[in-house]
Amino acid sequence: MTLYVNLAELLGARIEQGLYRPGDRLPSVRTLSLEHGVSLSTVQQAYRHLEDQGLAMPRPKSGYFVPLGRERPALPMVSRMAQRPVEISQWDQVLELISVAPGGDVMQLGRGMPDISSPTLKPLLRTLSRMGRRQQVKELSYGSLQGDPGLREQVSRLMLDSGCQVPAEDIIITTGCHEALSVAIRAICEPGDIVAVDSPSFHGVMQALKGFGMKALELPTDPLTGISLEALELALEQWPIKAIQLTPSCNNPLGYIMPDANKRALLTLAQRYDMAIIEDDVYGDLAYSYPRPRSIKSYDGDGRVLLCSSFSKTLAPGLRTGWIAPGRYQQQVLHMKYIGTGMTAQLPQLALADFIGAGHYEPHLRRMRNQYARSLEQMVDWVSRYFPPGTRVSQPKGGFMLWVELDPGFDSQRLNRLLHPHKIQVAPGSIFSAAGKYRNCLRMNYAGKPSAEIEEAVRKVGATTCALLAEHQA
Repeated sequence: MTLYVNLAELLGARIEQGLYRPGDRLPSVRTLSLEHGVSLSTVQQAYRHLEDQGLAMPRPKSGYFVPLGRERPALPMVSRMAQRPVEISQWDQVLELISVAPGGDVMQLGRGMPDISSPTLKPLLRTLSRMGRRQQVKELSYGSLQGDPGLREQVSRLMLDSGCQVPAEDIIITTGCHEALSVAIRAICEPGDIVAVDSPSFHGVMQALKGFGMKALELPTDPLTGISLEALELALEQWPIKAIQLTPSCNNPLGYIMPDANKRALLTLAQRYDMAIIEDDVYGDLAYSYPRPRSIKSYDGDGRVLLCSSFSKTLAPGLRTGWIAPGRYQQQVLHMKYIGTGMTAQLPQLALADFIGAGHYEPHLRRMRNQYARSLEQMVDWVSRYFPPGTRVSQPKGGFMLWVELDPGFDSQRLNRLLHPHKIQVAPGSIFSAAGKYRNCLRMNYAGKPSAEIEEAVRKVGATTCALLAEHQA
């Protein structure tokens, strides 16, 4: 048994015996190093081991503490069945969210941005730099409409982890997952068609449907298991639904993982009603459990599932590199891509193929999954501490998004306006609904390592929320 495990077990036993009580500060790293004659890094590893077990929690610039053992907040309510398909609105609010440039002086607690400061991304930056210095014509050329063969081969291998056996020739590289979803929708649907969606749902898909002149039918969605299959079947009996679009693994914004039995049952329904499934798997590799969840695509025997993903959430959004495995719709998708963006930029594709082929992708994923899982616990603790009593929060199984539900009379759009002078931004819940529901909800990002600055921002969001609720209830 290694030194850090021995030390972690000793501290864990002391916590369980009550020598350190909930809320107590644990010995400093330096104190334990001197006391047990081990290195500082050994003590840090021991504390990380205790974190993974839920027995210790770091506080920025304060050390490690025994968690207070608060009960987890209640889950958000299950959404209701929509009465009819609707046209999408909320574009102004989405534009406001995405118009704030990352890296500025605004604390963006609402954007779908991963942590791009990890040292495990350095090999990718070095590869991009090296390719830029080489000045080869290939790296500046158009490349193939379908994407670089080397990257498609690497993506094909990565998809094995989700249970998919998709050959490289059946994969199309896209300009991010957003383009993958857009070309999937356009390849299947026409203006006026109805697309069923989970609810709340990714605002990018909502706006794609709006732009293409289509309607959305929102399905009741459980925060732990996903869409109601009973509601979907009832909707299929009433409406000519052309496709269903959902994010079944590490959902955005609820964070759930749909059970495998539900995924298979959904596919059976799609076959019975001859409906396509557009599966967004962009967060699937960030599941906290191992092995990562199977995709719906992995059960697909007749090519009706179009699986969309990208490296925007696992690595960095600035790469703008995603992919789609479109099954039977490959030619339609290729045509939609050609008349849209055409070829995807060649340089990031070549760099990514090199990065993955050299074995850097998996270590990066492991690091980020562990970081996001720890950051989630800290964010939930802060929300429990600073937000009004009765606040409901999701229980994400992966990714880095937290869904927060407040009193029915709460207005998250007004909250964002009041946070503007404090240079803090959250994502108002209404943008995750075709009909503008969830005004009393908001989405928060916990990708960054916990810090005093983030805690202060969450405290201000909580304080402003409390003031708004008190004003509403007065």
